[in-house]
Amino acid sequence: MSDEHSQESSTPVPIVELERLNKHFGNLHVLNDIDLEVSAGEVLVIIGASGSGKSTLIRCINGLEEYQSGQLRVDGKELLPHGKSGQALQAIRTEVGMVFQQFNLFPHLTVRENVTLAPIKVRGLSQQDSGTAAERLLERVGIADQADKYPTQLSGGQQQRVAIARALAMEPRLMLFDEPTSALDPEMIGEVLDVMRELAREGMTMMVVTHEMGFAREVADRVIYIHQGEIIEQGPPHEVFDNPQQERTQNFLSRVLQH
Repeated sequence: MSDEHSQESSTPVPIVELERLNKHFGNLHVLNDIDLEVSAGEVLVIIGASGSGKSTLIRCINGLEEYQSGQLRVDGKELLPHGKSGQALQAIRTEVGMVFQQFNLFPHLTVRENVTLAPIKVRGLSQQDSGTAAERLLERVGIADQADKYPTQLSGGQQQRVAIARALAMEPRLMLFDEPTSALDPEMIGEVLDVMRELAREGMTMMVVTHEMGFAREVADRVIYIHQGEIIEQGPPHEVFDNPQQERTQNFLSRVLQH
């Protein structure tokens, strides 16, 4: 095998591709010419001040927000601007798991039912197969003993772990996390981050919006800093945190790392 061919075959395959992506809310330019690739198996952590466009960015990736111009592809499928994606959007949503700040669980369903609902309705799994998968996933996130309880009977950390199991039940190629610990009490944050660390170790492709800088430093393959809708800085965690090149990154980190 030639060296040239070896280099080509070892090149990481992008599962997310954004080219000059622009998003507006009325006159507000929320995302400005975003260029970004995320490789399969990569853990990308997105940091920035509130209102910088972090959450909007990942919400565009699974079509929860429409964008106005540029290009967006997920696993080779193109998501068109102005919400014109049709079947491509449905295909993307079956391959992308999303975990929100709020847990968004169905309160009238048990933990097990929350996890099995989408695989049955969307993927057409049988009740038995989806139930078996749910048990495995609840074991994976450490709450198998809570399967027959309702969300209101669980702590916030437990509810968020149910939300992660529910997203994993669709066997996604990509997991998006939108500040998954921001609604949790401090003592519950660690149990959710532990699940996310395990997913990273297992090779799950992840895009994580978070204010947990210790987690970002430990788990991320790459960190990007967004300021007013633009990617200002990106690189391995040790470079971004220990030797930021941009003054705006330095100012942001000096504020958040003091707390």
